[in-house]
Amino acid sequence: MTNMNLHRNSLYPHVCLTRIEHLGVKSNGETILNDVNLEIRCGELTAIVGRNGAGKTTFLRALLDEIPHTGTVLYERGTTPSGLKIKSMKKPSFGYVPQKLAIAPGSPVSVSDLVLSCVSNYPVWLPRRKKDRELVEKILSTTKAESLADKKAGDLSGGEIQRVMLALAIHPLCDILILDEPVSGVDRNGLKDFYDLVSKLRHDYDVTILLVSHDLDLVAEHADKVVFIDRGIAAEGTPEDVYSDAKFIETFGRITI
Repeated sequence: MTNMNLHRNSLYPHVCLTRIEHLGVKSNGETILNDVNLEIRCGELTAIVGRNGAGKTTFLRALLDEIPHTGTVLYERGTTPSGLKIKSMKKPSFGYVPQKLAIAPGSPVSVSDLVLSCVSNYPVWLPRRKKDRELVEKILSTTKAESLADKKAGDLSGGEIQRVMLALAIHPLCDILILDEPVSGVDRNGLKDFYDLVSKLRHDYDVTILLVSHDLDLVAEHADKVVFIDRGIAAEGTPEDVYSDAKFIETFGRITI
């Protein structure tokens, strides 16, 4: 990854700890999530795993305040010079990479057009200015995707489009990066490249990363912490701890780490 200077607002310290207390979600009288208590730290990759329908996406939507929930979410933004923790209910900045981006094959939209439409008000149909080209290259270089700038977005492979989406998700640099099954349909080499990029992001920029994934082998290799959700937290800890949990084994079988 190109060594870049990604900047946050220096007047407001970035979120270093997300503390979730007694979070619960109900829908039509049915409990979807119950009493979730969790701490998520910056500079770490926390993987959320679980069977389909276990509440993983519901958890993300509750964290983003997209759906009603009980409980509280508290953010700590570093410490004062005297060592006092800075606590805040103010929502942090989020970056988001979805499972996939639906772009029609043969669409004339280029990657450069896509990037500029997300970060600039300059009309995409007008000739590119030098500063536009430089901005696109700067953004895409964070995920080694600058060579894709002139390609048609609809012609990209799954791994290529996810690198573009990841680059956009961290510009400007966010407090919390959410990856919701971001590599569905990506081949094995693309999977490894994507996880390597995400791992480097957390180390280089101290970003909090939340990853929902079914790729349990790669989760074991890259995650600092695993949270196994089954309508609540069934197990949490290191990959070794969670993968040896009886309920995890009952759900997924034994996975060698």
